Order: sequence, then structure tokens, then C-alpha cells
Amino acid sequence: MTLPVRDPWFEAVEVEPGIHVITEPETHTLILANVWLVRGRDRDLLVDTGNGIAPLRPFVETLRDDPTKPIIAVATHSHMDHAASLWEFDERIAHPADADEIEHPVPLLHGSDVWPAVADAMAQEGFPVTDLLVTAAPSREWNPDSYVQSGATLTRLVNEGDMIETGDRAFRVLSLPGHTPGSIGLWDDADGVLFCGDAVYAEDPIIDQAPTSDVESYRATMLRLIDLPVRIVHAGHDPSMDRSTMVQRCTMYLERRSPGSAG
Repeated sequence: MTLPVRDPWFEAVEVEPGIHVITEPETHTLILANVWLVRGRDRDLLVDTGNGIAPLRPFVETLRDDPTKPIIAVATHSHMDHAASLWEFDERIAHPADADEIEHPVPLLHGSDVWPAVADAMAQEGFPVTDLLVTAAPSREWNPDSYVQSGATLTRLVNEGDMIETGDRAFRVLSLPGHTPGSIGLWDDADGVLFCGDAVYAEDPIIDQAPTSDVESYRATMLRLIDLPVRIVHAGHDPSMDRSTMVQRCTMYLERRSPGSAG
């Protein structure tokens, strides 16, 4: 298959002062993940790193005020669409429960890579999985059939309550398992900002059918999120959402996955 070339591969929008969302528009909804750049006083923070299809670091540098400033890269969980470019950064952070898959990634680029139960869930929501999960290439040389994502060895493991700081902002690590055992969020309680990874989205179907997922853990995570006094939530997919939207989405999940529910 000959794919059209999209260059630049990424798009970026500043969603609020000092926070950019970076996306890969030519990817299927399933892997159309958000990469979040938070500019900090002493160091910048990157939350998730996308699919690794094109080099991320050079694009990120165009958005930074000072490219010589240190940058911390955090993976909210181990799936390819969130951790595939983690290796490009010197400081690489995630939860220990997801460390092995980050180092030895599971491919997610072809329809055949998608777990059948996840493919069924996406189709039911109107997003059928395609043979290839991209509609373009980042260059003429890029070949989806020979592309292999690079794993990354973490330089720091974080758990519940650990802090990640930029000098002017402090993010507390929240353990938010369910999507994967090591799913985490980053919570700035001073500003009411939560980066939640794939714990909850504003629109897309919540994926709990993957082999990495656990419904009971997901339910506990949803209950926790409902009680969190967020101002804004920057998720792993879809637009950012306010607290009322997050609570609604969490409540819908709990109703669908309550004991005895047909969902």
C-alpha cells in the first residue's frame, strides 16, 4: 500500500497557558492519543509520547521556550499509543507495574494487532478497526510493514503519592489502575489540573476489554475520580473536559459495569 506523506506528522494546540496538546491526526481513533507538553520554570514535563511513528523530540523542541532546559517524559501507561517515543527522552518515568511492557512493547499499528474484544467494542461505538491504523506516512521511506517501535528502559519508577515537579508546579502521582495495572494520573491540586491517561475520556468508549484491563480496578478508579475536585482534565484521548463531564463519564461507566449489569 502506498500512503500519502504528511509532514509535519504532528499538530499542536495550546489549550491553556503553558500547556500544549500534541496529536497525530493521521491515526485511527483507537490510537489517536494526546501528548501533553507542560512548560515549567526549571524543567518541562511531557505526559505520554505517542505512537513513535515519527520522531517526537524534534517537534517538541519547537514548542519549548528554552530547548536547553531539562524535560521529563512520563508514560501514564504502557500501551504503544502512549509510550512508543519514551526512549527519545533522557528522563523516562512510569509505574513499575507497566515497566516491562514499556521495555518490550506490544505492537499496535495494524488491525490484526488489536485485541478482538477491543475491536468489537470500537465497532459497536462507530469506530470500526481498519487493516492499517494510519492513513498517511511521516515520510516516503516509512513502511508500516517493517516499522518496529522502540522499547524504553525507565530511569525512574513512581507510585501513588510520589511527586513530579517542574519548579513552579507540583504533580502528585495517582494510581488509577483498570486500563492497565500501572495506569497513573498526574494531579496538580493547586491548579485543579489532572492528566488522567486512559482512565476516562470525554467521548470515546472506555476500553476495559484488553488483556491488560481489570473491571473491578476500573470501578475503584472511577469512584476515586468522582471525588477529585478537578478544574480541568486532560485525558489520553479526546478533548479536555471539566469536572461535570468527568463525573458524568465516570458515573456512566459505573452504571454500565455495576454488578449484575448487562453492560
